Amino acid sequence: MISLSRALSVATDAALRAGELLVARQNEEMHVDELHQNDIKLQADRESQDLIARAILSAFPDHGVLGEEGCAGDPESSAQWIVDPIDGTVNYYYGIPHFGISIALRVHEQVVLGVIHDPMVREFWTVMDDGTPTLNQRAIRVSDRTALSDAIVSVGFAKRPEALAESVRRYGRVAPAVRKLRMLGSAALEMAYVASGRLDAYVEEQVSIWDIAAGRLLVERAGGRVALTPHPNRPDRFSIICTNGRVPIEALLAEG
Repeated sequence: MISLSRALSVATDAALRAGELLVARQNEEMHVDELHQNDIKLQADRESQDLIARAILSAFPDHGVLGEEGCAGDPESSAQWIVDPIDGTVNYYYGIPHFGISIALRVHEQVVLGVIHDPMVREFWTVMDDGTPTLNQRAIRVSDRTALSDAIVSVGFAKRPEALAESVRRYGRVAPAVRKLRMLGSAALEMAYVASGRLDAYVEEQVSIWDIAAGRLLVERAGGRVALTPHPNRPDRFSIICTNGRVPIEALLAEG
């Protein structure tokens, strides 16, 4: 039986230390591991994930770690930690102070714990399956806005051509209906913002499990709704509609 309070303590410490590492690395020359037209892989990604994985496996050596930068520990364990060591790597690389660290614990395919950390503004979200979601130890809830005309919505844009076309369609559908659109560049933080009532919805055509595992639990426990649709040819990728559960974004996107 896993103690969720102990697991939360381990995840919190790991995320805070990874945040300190990333902030320190921003003042140094960044080492690029892979540079693609629409994406960047940094040495800092690997360093952050290695730090987190070591902290987790030191406390729970029989667990597994699934991260954007690879796997560690026992891949057959019923307890899997899902890690995004820098969510918003392009922001990070270009010096845009909006990126986060996301850590979730999944037991028997059920996410039971999540933390999201924004080290630049020192914000820290936590949630356990049986607890109240918090931001810096204060309880949070989604917004109570119901009208699309009052809503602030974040829309992410996918990279693959077919997904990009759908992203553009969604943008064109949502933009005239809401108060403002935003494109922030970090799925984890966008979901944390929905959970905190700052955004009313977040929509993206292509995300991975490590982008949204902690954020999904956070939003749902804060009273919101997360709808995931697996991509038929990429079961590890999803389209996501994350809302406060009140603004009718899903119905809007289903039109025509």
